[in-house]
Amino acid sequence: MTKYFVAIAGNIGVGKSTFAELAARRLGWDPFFEAFEENPYLADFYHDMPRWSFHSQAFFLSRRLRQHHAMLEHEKSVIQDRSVYEDAEIFACNLFNQGHMTDRDWQTYCDLYRTLRMLLTPPNLVVYLRASVPTLLRRIAQRGRDYERSITAEYLDRLNALYDRWAGNFTLCPVLTVETDSIDYVLYDEHLDQIVRRIEDRLYGKETIALKTPNHKLQTPNL
Repeated sequence: MTKYFVAIAGNIGVGKSTFAELAARRLGWDPFFEAFEENPYLADFYHDMPRWSFHSQAFFLSRRLRQHHAMLEHEKSVIQDRSVYEDAEIFACNLFNQGHMTDRDWQTYCDLYRTLRMLLTPPNLVVYLRASVPTLLRRIAQRGRDYERSITAEYLDRLNALYDRWAGNFTLCPVLTVETDSIDYVLYDEHLDQIVRRIEDRLYGKETIALKTPNHKLQTPNL
């Protein structure tokens, strides 16, 4: 059997973990979730972001790379909640854009990330779950995590812009973008089924296109 590796990408609150769990169950795969290992630099980072951003992001990058390697070595097909690419190209980039990482540290971090990225076997597919900022804020409020209460609309909007740019330029593997504002794959099985079918189609090389025929009588060729 062919083993597949699918990464689920998307902004905070979009529903990556929930989708990874439901899709893995439907596909019979093993899900891999974000490892909430304590970052030894976080306290220093929040006290002095420009001083400790590089150290903190390097720690996150090393843990994400370790998880990526574990999934490549895993015996079954896997589905991942957030990829190594997002750590660097979304969250570290946002720190730099906000002035929380110096130019020197950013260039060193990018060189490290790009070198490691060349050595990594990419996923077979990235599924980018996308949602508008109002939808993200509503979902964040619904799950009620205390540490997310300070997340602002402006912060989510900046991340959305970085995600859109990243997904549009990502070429290491195919990207399937799913607009999630008007769907609920928790409440409606048919919504989950539709996305899972599209994932399978992309992985297995199948595609169905529904064409509208013109409103005129088809001509029968002379045989």
